[in-house]
Amino acid sequence: MLRYKVLIGHSLRARTLPAQKAEAKAACAVINRMTSLGMPTSRKVA
Repeated sequence: MLRYKVLIGHSLRARTLPAQKAEAKAACAVINRMTSLGMPTSRKVA
């Protein structure tokens, strides 16, 4: 939740519950994409 609030904001901008759900889902997808881009690809050495 800390990462969500820092990157996206403390409050939702949508008014209705379905729109809030869609907004939160999109924000989580963005955070997951940013996290995956920052992770190194691990490969077997030996």
